[in-house]
Amino acid sequence: MNDEVTMGLLIDGVWHDQWYDTDKHGGEFVRESAQLRDWITPDGNDGPDGQPGLTAETGRYHLYVSLACPWAHRTLIMRRLKGLDALIGVSHVSPLMLDQGWTYHEAEGSSGDPVNGVAYHRELYTLTDPHYTGRVTVPVLWDKHEGRIVNNESADIVRIFNGAFDELTGNRLDLYPSDLRETIDAVNADVYDNVNNGVYKSGFATRQAVYEKHVTALFEALDRLEARLAESRYLAGEWLTEADIRLFTTLVRFDAVYHGHFKCNIRRLEDYPNLSNYLRELYQWPGVKETVNFDHIKRHYYYSHDTINPTRIVPVGPRLELERPHDRERLPGKGIREKA
Repeated sequence: MNDEVTMGLLIDGVWHDQWYDTDKHGGEFVRESAQLRDWITPDGNDGPDGQPGLTAETGRYHLYVSLACPWAHRTLIMRRLKGLDALIGVSHVSPLMLDQGWTYHEAEGSSGDPVNGVAYHRELYTLTDPHYTGRVTVPVLWDKHEGRIVNNESADIVRIFNGAFDELTGNRLDLYPSDLRETIDAVNADVYDNVNNGVYKSGFATRQAVYEKHVTALFEALDRLEARLAESRYLAGEWLTEADIRLFTTLVRFDAVYHGHFKCNIRRLEDYPNLSNYLRELYQWPGVKETVNFDHIKRHYYYSHDTINPTRIVPVGPRLELERPHDRERLPGKGIREKA
């Protein structure tokens, strides 16, 4: 899969301001697959599925993200939980994604790009491959030594961060423990298809029947998660894992953006007692709320998607009270497991 959707794409290294062709798919939004999938390992050996490996080193890698993007947000949370702030720098794009795609225009709220000095995110792709063809997405994990993108798939970057740098940081937290992987993978598959991507399949649908199909599947998945969290502190049981991080970044945007902008409005997340309390627990987890930027989130979605919101008016509400107390202590929880 690719991560945050973009207004345009590169074709043989040339930028085209071209939206997704939903007509070709019967009104469906179809997400493309990420292409850049190299790995980072402690010793530079191949990745878990034979991907080409690079060696974990302090200061060698840089993370490019959007603070608005739920897919990039996963990597920011993992960077924080795994103590990688001092090892891996980060830059963020402007929240406004218009005809030139993601930019590093500081006047619009970007951090700028201190590593490569690019003005447009697409330049990182053409620096990697002058003839690159495909969507230009965030997040991007950059290798400063080789001057190229290592990986542009958020799910991969989350797992790279979970293990590659442990010997350098001494951080032994494990958000993908081996004995829970079957459960995590099954939950991830449902959450990805019906929730993470489900909000986009609902919001970007261009035919009524397609929208209704996906919004119904979305809320059926939320109903399943609500029932699961009635009996389980976290998605994989008593331990917080990557599955929770992957769900959190959609949940935290739900009432602020997806409910209104993407017409995911059968219910609010606040109407789900377990999901809303779970969201507040994760938001209040040490280090997590500092990765959430509602100004970027709301400005990006409501301003950038003019096919959905042509006036580009950004709503003032809703008022979210994510620091209210939660009730998750009623269920047994052990936090994040440490590696042996």
